[in-house]
Amino acid sequence: MVAALGFVWGGTFLVIELGLQGITPFWLAAARIGFAALLMSGVWALRGGKLWLSEARGWAPLMAIGLLSSAIPFMLLSWGQQYVTSGFAGVSMAAVALIVLPLAHFLVPGERLTLRRICGFLIGFAGVVVLLGTQAFDSTGHGLELAGRLTCLGAACCYALSSVLMRRLPPVDPVGLATILMLIGTGVVLPMALSVEGAPPAVSAQTLGILAFLGLVPTAAANLIRVLVIRSAGPVFMSLTNYQVPVWSVTLGAILLGEPLPPSLLWALVLILCGVALSQYGALKRLFFRA
Repeated sequence: MVAALGFVWGGTFLVIELGLQGITPFWLAAARIGFAALLMSGVWALRGGKLWLSEARGWAPLMAIGLLSSAIPFMLLSWGQQYVTSGFAGVSMAAVALIVLPLAHFLVPGERLTLRRICGFLIGFAGVVVLLGTQAFDSTGHGLELAGRLTCLGAACCYALSSVLMRRLPPVDPVGLATILMLIGTGVVLPMALSVEGAPPAVSAQTLGILAFLGLVPTAAANLIRVLVIRSAGPVFMSLTNYQVPVWSVTLGAILLGEPLPPSLLWALVLILCGVALSQYGALKRLFFRA
C-alpha cells in the first residue's frame, strides 16, 4: 500500500499541473476534496454509515485530523508554491518523515526513537536532496519567498501531526474515517475558495474530467489507503511514502512529459531504499520473511 501511495502521489503533480491550466488553485483544491467527499459518502452509506467501533469517542481529535490532513495543507501548498521552487516543495514534503519521528516517539506507544531509525531517515532524506539537487535551495527572488517556504514546511508539519493523531484514535471503521476527513476538508476549503477567489470559474469538459480524476484516485482512494496504513502499521511507516514521491514525480515527468532525467536518480534511489531498509528493518523483516 505504501508503494502504491508513492506512485499515485508522485504522479499527482503532473495532473495538478494540467488542471491548473483551466481552474484557479483554491478552486482546484476545493473541487478535488469535494469530488472525493461525494464519492466516499456514497461508499460509506452503502456500508451502513458506521464510524466508531467502540464506546470510546474522539470527536475533538477527529476534527483536528480533518483540518490537518487535507484542508490546511492543501491551502498552504496552493499559496506557497506560487513563490518557491518545485524542488523546495519536494524537499519540504520529504521532511514529513523527519517530523513524524520525534512526534511519534512521544505520542505513539511502540514508535521509539532509536539510533538506527534516525540514521535510516537521514539517509533517505539525503537521497531526496541528491535527487532534487541544488534547485531545491535556489532562490526565486520573490519578496514572499520566505513566507512561501514557511507555508510549505507548515504543510509538512500538518501532515505529520495528522498522521500521529490518527494513530491515537479509538477503534474506527476506516471507510467512515476517510469519509469524515474528506467532509471536514470540504467544509473548510470550499468557503475559503469562495472568499479568496470568488465564484467558481466555468471549466471545460477536459478540466472537469481532470478534477474528477484528482478527487477519485489521489484523494479518495489514496486517503483510504493512507488511513489503512496508519491504523495498521503506524505513522512512522506511513511517512516513508514521502521519500518515494519525488522519485516517481521525476520519473513520470521524464516518461510522460519528456523532461530530462537527472543522472543522480540512481544514486538517490539507492540512498532512499537503504534509508527505508535501515529505519524499518524490523517491519520489513516481519513483512517479507514470515515463517
